[in-house]
Amino acid sequence: MATRRGHQRDLRKGRFSEPGRLYHVISATRERAPLFAELASGRAVVHCLMHLEDAEACHTLAYVVMPDHIHWLLELRQFMTLPRLVQNFKINSARLVNQVRGASEVPVWQSGYFDHALRHEDDVRQIARYIVANPLRAGLVGSIREYPLWDAVWV
Repeated sequence: MATRRGHQRDLRKGRFSEPGRLYHVISATRERAPLFAELASGRAVVHCLMHLEDAEACHTLAYVVMPDHIHWLLELRQFMTLPRLVQNFKINSARLVNQVRGASEVPVWQSGYFDHALRHEDDVRQIARYIVANPLRAGLVGSIREYPLWDAVWV
């Protein structure tokens, strides 16, 4: 495990967070456990995303909370780095998810996360469509309207 964490740090070397930049972030639950298959747990995650929006740490453009991971398209704000934003999100959402589940300090998230900084030529709406269509591709629903844990600013 130490090697994997070291590798994750190596992947972040030389990277920086740019305020105003759009990022697609993906984070998985510990051991890909389907913790968010329970609607209340998934809503706790959404609540934490909206709290960061309200605190003006980021502007969320689209997200989907899948049973074992999350896709999040966001614009980073001036006073927050991406690693700090994701860390705050994971800490707060884990606390809230554990509270909803009646668990005490059970690990919720895998360490690390995947992020992709979008370039100006990237089609943001196409990426948002990809994000919110995840439940369809996974066969969880027949229509995105049936899935409760997603949103996009264009809807």
